Amino acid sequence: MAESHGGAKDPAVGAHTETEGGHGGGFPPFESSTFASQLVSLAIFFVVLYVIVSKLALPRVGGAIEARQNKIEGDLAEAQKLKDQSDAALKAYEGELASARTRAQAIGNESRDKANALAEAERKVLEDQLATKLAEAEKTIASTRTTAMSNVRGIAADAAGQIVQQLTGVVPDAASVNAAVDASLKG
Repeated sequence: MAESHGGAKDPAVGAHTETEGGHGGGFPPFESSTFASQLVSLAIFFVVLYVIVSKLALPRVGGAIEARQNKIEGDLAEAQKLKDQSDAALKAYEGELASARTRAQAIGNESRDKANALAEAERKVLEDQLATKLAEAEKTIASTRTTAMSNVRGIAADAAGQIVQQLTGVVPDAASVNAAVDASLKG
């Protein structure tokens, strides 16, 4: 048994493809003598496989597909319902927001009108007070002017007398100074 693999082989030991038992030498599925039995076996196997698939596997797969389709349809219906609810809530929110803006604008206009009316009333009261004070001030000025004007004649006479005395060194008589002041005041 110490032979090398490259050397001569023992004729009793044959290759794997050699047949010793009388098989014809061809591939068994292609032998024409076994076609009928192979076709029957194939038909039985196919029928058994068809029954197993149609009775067990397909209903399970079909049920899973139908359950998934029902779940998807239910989810879509729920999503549409929620979308409709959110749309309705959005419309209600926008309506309330518009209403609140309108109310705020009305309140703002009313407040502005009240403030303007109050400011106008205060302005009128202040104008009346200022007019009263102005009239009183004009009366005071007029009385002060009248008083000052009545004193002007006396002051002018005294001043004229003093000036004449300073210039000439003689004290003038009061009647001539008064006559000169009256003539000067008349124009």
